[in-house]
Order: sequence, then structure tokens, then C-alpha cells
Amino acid sequence: MRKLYFILFIALLAVAGCKTDTTAPHAKGQTVTNAIKYAKGLQIFKYDGITVVRVTEPWPDAKQSFTYVMQQKGAIVPDSLKQFTVIPVPLTSVIVTSTTHIPSLEMLGVENTLVGFPGTDYISSEKTRSLIDSGKIKEAGANESLNTEVVIDLNPSAVVAFGINSTNKTLSTLQQSGLKVLYNGDWTEQSPLGKAEWIKFFGALYAKNDEADKLFSQIEKDYNDALALTKNVTKKPTAMAGAVYQDQWFMPQGGSWGSIFLKDAGANYLWADAVGTGSLSLSLETVLDKAETADIWIGPSQFTSLKEMTDANPHYARFKSFKNKQVYSYSVKKGKTGGLIYYEMAPNRPDLVLKDLISIFHPELLPGYQLNYFQKLQ
Repeated sequence: MRKLYFILFIALLAVAGCKTDTTAPHAKGQTVTNAIKYAKGLQIFKYDGITVVRVTEPWPDAKQSFTYVMQQKGAIVPDSLKQFTVIPVPLTSVIVTSTTHIPSLEMLGVENTLVGFPGTDYISSEKTRSLIDSGKIKEAGANESLNTEVVIDLNPSAVVAFGINSTNKTLSTLQQSGLKVLYNGDWTEQSPLGKAEWIKFFGALYAKNDEADKLFSQIEKDYNDALALTKNVTKKPTAMAGAVYQDQWFMPQGGSWGSIFLKDAGANYLWADAVGTGSLSLSLETVLDKAETADIWIGPSQFTSLKEMTDANPHYARFKSFKNKQVYSYSVKKGKTGGLIYYEMAPNRPDLVLKDLISIFHPELLPGYQLNYFQKLQ
């Protein structure tokens, strides 16, 4: 499990740039605009009874995009859109493949349509866990690998998958069996609000576009309200991030999702000028040379205590942030079966992540605030 969670940690840090085609698919002569503001790999065009969803960045450096036509009951799909995958909505059953999809289902109130998930132990939400415990959600594989026999037997209205690249034999098999498979590229997004905006993808699947728009608008407002708190901050504590894994120290590059949070929280991230949107791989000596006197250490991999850190690598104790017990981790707070709440919730609730970090770096801006995902290591 530790190895898988490290891969998830890198996935949250490492995202790639993407191409964007903003041309609206033609439908019934209507002129529409893309309903997406922040997400770079998602476009949504709303017509009467039909919503066209275009996923332009299903995986890093993708050379292809995918277009899905969400058809409400009674709506007629024009000939110009019949070339794309047509999906009757709202969905009555679904299999999703990432824990980041769970909060969107719950926020839209459609978690009861979830019939399968690969690696149910990773789901932390109490609401969805109760459905798993009652047998309403079946184990559909291991980690990200779907069990084709189980999935075909469940026969969901759609399978929402994510891809690392264009070669996924399992998904091809499911499509050949007649199942609707949709790619979700939320994990490739760079901006905090861009990731969160993928709730609109699920809004389209359930004919709940207005509800999804309203939910996202509130998250957007709360994020920007929190961002305004740090606008005039003059003293920015220095920050370091990450930890050693297999003799290399991994941390976010300057343009990555994790780095943007630190910037917006009013921190001076020591690698903010590292060009790229993925993760850096450095030696411990290089990190020690630059960050030995850093004020605060954020996200030291999967460690849940200071002792656990030094047991793994005594050199961690040389950092000022460690000596001063200014180390904050998202790995302490877990669901009852061991899933990390941060991995499940953080992409969907960037407003809460930002408030956590502001409280850590500038506690005077949020007096009395209780951390949602992070916790100071003891």
C-alpha cells in the first residue's frame, strides 16, 4: 500500500501541460460556448437536452481527445454528433476508478448509483463506505486494475476510467463488450480550481449541470476569498516539501498543483522557480543544502510521526523545520480501512486545502481554524 500511495503522491504533484481546442461541436445550429473556466483538459457545451463533453487531456501528452454526447430522455442527437459516444443520462449505475471521483458523486447526491470500484479499501468517505459495507458496491479489481468479468457482470451504464497512456487492454475489452467507457483526466490538471471543476463532468453524466455549476461556484468563491487573505502578506515563511523515496527526494516543481497551493497560501516555497509542472527528483544532499533552515515542512510522504521519519532516515533530523516540530502531513488522517482522506478529497476541495495551508503559514489570518487534511507531526 505504501508504494501505491507514493505513486498517488507523485500523481498529485506531477501533471503535464495540455493542448486546447475550444471549437464547439456543431449541434442543431445552436451557438454555445465552453462552460469550463479553469480546467485545461475539459470542455463542456450545453445544448437543449444534450450536453457535449470533450476530454482533451485524458493523460499527459495525449495525442487524442474524446468527445461524449450526454443525451437526456426525449432529446434527439443530430447527425453531426452521432459519430461520438452517445450516453443516455442521467446514469442509473456507474463504476468509477479513482477515489477523487467519489466526492463528486456524493456532492451531487448520486453515490447510490455506484456499483463497483477497484480497491474499495482506499475509499475513505463514511457515506460511500456504508454502501460498500452493505454490499451495494462491489470490489471491481485491485488498485487501478479492473476485473473485466466482474465489470461486465455488473453491466453499469458507464465506466469512468483514467488512463496513463493510450494502451489499456482492459478498457478496450470493456468497450468491445458493449460498455460505455469514458476517460476522466482530472488528475492531469495543474491548477487547484482546474481539478475541482471536473465536478461538472459528473454533472453532465447525471443531467445535473446546474447543480454542478452551483457547487463549483461556491468552491471557487471560497477559494478566492481565502486567497484574498494572503494578498498583502509581506513576510512569507520558507517552505520545503516531499521526502526521500528509493534514494531520491521527490517534491513538486514550481508550476505544479502542490507548488501553486504553497504560493497561494503565502509561503516562500524554495523550489518555486523550478520550471515544470511535475515533480523534482533530487539527492538528499541537494535538498539539505538548500532547505536545512526552511521554516516549515509540508507533506513528508507517508510518514505519520517524527520518530517514523528519523527511523527511516536519521538525516531528516538535521532540518530546522524538523527540530522545531514544524512538519505537517496529510498522511495521518485516514478512513477506517486505511485510505488517505487527503487523496480522496483534496482535488475536489481546494478551498479547504488552501485554508489549511494559510492556517499553517499564517495562523493569524485564520484564528481558531481547525485543520481539515493536514496535521502537525509529533
